[in-house]
Amino acid sequence: MEQQFKVKDTVEIGKELVHQDGRTVTFLEEGQDEDGEYITLKHQMTQQGTVNGPHSHPKLKETFKILEGNMRFVVDGQELMLVEGEEITVYPNQVHQFWNVSQGNLVVIHEIRPPGLHWKMFVLMHKLESEGKLTKKGIPRNPLWLGVAWECIDGYLEGPPRFIQKYILGGLAKTAGRLGYKI
Repeated sequence: MEQQFKVKDTVEIGKELVHQDGRTVTFLEEGQDEDGEYITLKHQMTQQGTVNGPHSHPKLKETFKILEGNMRFVVDGQELMLVEGEEITVYPNQVHQFWNVSQGNLVVIHEIRPPGLHWKMFVLMHKLESEGKLTKKGIPRNPLWLGVAWECIDGYLEGPPRFIQKYILGGLAKTAGRLGYKI
């Protein structure tokens, strides 16, 4: 049986996940204000390339503020290049994807409202990567962990119809939960 792990419900401010390629994700803040609950993360990357595939979130609003470097975004088919000091907000149901196009370091502040399971997704993917359980494209090799990871993105991948994702990936997530796969 797969080794399981538990992500604490309360997160230590300043908790940093350091990936094998040197990129980091740091938990900066969690809170609630007049706009609701949120978490704020800091991403640092040194390698150029895609950060994720096209996806959307039915409930999440994400804001990205570039502190250093350059990022390319595609949001609902519109391409945008952001440089240091600029920011973008991606609203619920907008299909988005982004890339590090910096010549050097990229540092981004990432706010997620409501937080959903996003921090747990970053922790899960970091753990699977550290244990060599991801493909070169960053996809969990074990389909049950794939289901758990899909559930944590709080959204949908662009392409396969949502009902198929709910049925197949959601089914994998439920099966994983019944078999004790937990984050």
